[in-house]
Amino acid sequence: MTSPAGTSYTVTPQQKCRRRSRHSRQSCGGPDAGSQSLSALGYFQILPLEIFEMVLNYLSVKDISTLSMVSKTISSHLVRYISTPAGNRRLLVQDFHNLELPGETGGGSVLEHYRSLGLLLKRCTLLLPTRDRLKYTHKVLSEVPCFKLNGCPSPLHCSGLQCYGVFLQILTAGWDELECHRVFNFLCELSNLPRKVQAVVSSKPGSARKLETRIRLYCRSVLLNHWLHRSDLAFWLTQRGLSPPPRSQARFSLCPSLPPAWSPHLLLHYRSGRVVWQKMIEGPTDESSLKGLAEAIKLLYDTEAREWTADDVISLVDELSVVPREWLMENNVRLLILSGNSVCFTFLASKAVSGRALELARLVVFLTLVCEKELYCMDWAVHMMQKVCQVFSSPGEQTKFLQHVENAFAHTVMDMLQDILAGEQDDENSTFFDLFHLVNAQANFHKEILCLAM
Repeated sequence: MTSPAGTSYTVTPQQKCRRRSRHSRQSCGGPDAGSQSLSALGYFQILPLEIFEMVLNYLSVKDISTLSMVSKTISSHLVRYISTPAGNRRLLVQDFHNLELPGETGGGSVLEHYRSLGLLLKRCTLLLPTRDRLKYTHKVLSEVPCFKLNGCPSPLHCSGLQCYGVFLQILTAGWDELECHRVFNFLCELSNLPRKVQAVVSSKPGSARKLETRIRLYCRSVLLNHWLHRSDLAFWLTQRGLSPPPRSQARFSLCPSLPPAWSPHLLLHYRSGRVVWQKMIEGPTDESSLKGLAEAIKLLYDTEAREWTADDVISLVDELSVVPREWLMENNVRLLILSGNSVCFTFLASKAVSGRALELARLVVFLTLVCEKELYCMDWAVHMMQKVCQVFSSPGEQTKFLQHVENAFAHTVMDMLQDILAGEQDDENSTFFDLFHLVNAQANFHKEILCLAM
């Protein structure tokens, strides 16, 4: 028979949820169960990918980098987004000839933008091996011509390489030395840097001026300028220094350390858009022109630069002081003083060891002249000469060296006086003032010696 309800089976009643039972609430199949098990995309799961990318356009690069740390899934979505044409247009700002980003308030600069972009890619690629991170970074940045060594038609008026350097500094901050070696090798492979460096150092001075300028800007802006710690700067500086052959290092290895106005083996000094040739061999220069070079020599001499020995650094300074021709002795001594006590003493002591006492005596004379001109304490020059005297093996050699110093003072004074009497002076009477400073330097030098002896 048919049942009164018109059905031939029994319907199982739905289990009721008890308000006071925590376990029964979790087992209920109510409408909130789906929201309790959101995927790694969170609430972005309900948005189409196109809408998700539109949301990103309203976020700053810093906010996007923060978002990338939410989950691995979001990070992978951002990696894909960065590689898309829309992501490239949004993130790869290329207004490198105008330091202010268009449409941004607060004076946000292109450098700050690429610093944030470096942090974004650092976080997005955190789980990838170093090689894959570099390949992905190159894929993203390969379409930016100003990031290439020969990419920008006006490199001296472009901030592209600086932005690239800031980006790499943020990306590689905290990486170990082996990973940084891979970064350097990767950059060399992309830019063909070793071959270009070899072409410059093996050419005649002046024949590859444009290429040398580009290499110098690339090395300074990409590899060196943005590091805050001396150990990091020493690492990248030694990478560049070990590339050329030993005899070519003096011509080029300190190229990235020089101020922007310098070119190493041409020794150019840019002033008001003009190139003044042979600055170091024609007249005395000032401290600001040599400070960057001296800081680089200090870094190479430090123990942090393990690949460089003291002999390597001294040979480099010796070779550098004859490029393109022999420097004025005053400029040579000023560089030694700015390079620090250790470098200065080691350089002078090397002359004593090699039997070049006459040259060492002239260096001591100009050491006193620079101290007088720059208002350094003359007792420093006296103590430096005392230390050098101890290098000589016998008292007789020490006495002979001191005689050379006195003779060098006399000869230098006579040479300057002869130039004045012959009328060989410029409009500023620099030779007369040099003679004035030298006589005062000699008097103060001997006064310190007398005080020490008495």
